[in-house]
Amino acid sequence: MELIIIFIILFALELFYFKIADKYNIIDKPNHRSSHSQITLRGGGIVFPLVFLMFLVVFISRFNFFSDFDYFLHPNSYLIFGAGLFTICIISFVDDLVDLSSKVRLVFHFIAVTLLLYFIGVFTNLPIWAAPILYILIIGILNAYNFMDGINGMSGLYSLVILGSLWFVNSRITLFVDNKFIIYPIMATLVFLFFNYRKKAKCFMGDVGSMGIAFWVIALLGLLMITTKDLKWMLFLTVYGTEVILTILERLKLKENIFKAHRRHLYQLLSNEKKIDQRLVSLGYALVQLIINIFIIKTSNFDVLSYIIVVIPTAFIYIFLKISIKKNIHN
Repeated sequence: MELIIIFIILFALELFYFKIADKYNIIDKPNHRSSHSQITLRGGGIVFPLVFLMFLVVFISRFNFFSDFDYFLHPNSYLIFGAGLFTICIISFVDDLVDLSSKVRLVFHFIAVTLLLYFIGVFTNLPIWAAPILYILIIGILNAYNFMDGINGMSGLYSLVILGSLWFVNSRITLFVDNKFIIYPIMATLVFLFFNYRKKAKCFMGDVGSMGIAFWVIALLGLLMITTKDLKWMLFLTVYGTEVILTILERLKLKENIFKAHRRHLYQLLSNEKKIDQRLVSLGYALVQLIINIFIIKTSNFDVLSYIIVVIPTAFIYIFLKISIKKNIHN
């Protein structure tokens, strides 16, 4: 019953946001680099910070604020996570409204990531030299997630696969977090997909959504890796990671500005040049990641060879498809 109520409230809040977005013209206008052709409401991913507030209310209701006050100051307190989530969501939502300079965004991203690292226990469980590496890695993943949010259903379905996989691990293999901390963002993702996974999307995630869900996913993966002391769970991001890294290398080779919008991603070529339905492309990406996740979960003795078995074929398929599509375009 609780989840049904949460879903209904989120659904109502999303509809209420649509009225605000429509009134204040919070829209995404298509341009020559876009994969869509119609004006669409932006910022539908606002459901992610909103669902965290609901999670926090339900979670805190279990505590006596005065007798359990120490918990709220503990590094693993969800309040710490929430502070980081809202830091990155607020600056991202502002960026949805007005183009902020990269320096301003970077400052707020640094603050949010600091809170995230504190939340998952990096400063107390890992050596000091690991922190700078993680700052770069996490900010890179956040932006990669944002880069990949370009067609209907992409980030929604992909996030659903990752969150579902994390829920399975938490429920059946290793308990590393309160189960509702995974279930609530799953509910938000389902609400968002109801409006986004369509031929003509009602809304897009916007930076507030892509950054928000990416922040949540990274937090969960971080908690899992800290708990199990196993880095194999990073491969839950294999598909996005392969696409973004190889696309960046391609653009560097072509001497392009990697920070400017483009249409070189494979998913863009599939949907724009090959004219494949965006929903099928997004579903394909999600299914590939699901297959990888099943392999990762089923493989107990994970070593370097296992990484190679996962990453190399994924990269090969990506390169093969991209070369094939480009040849057809030129011919």
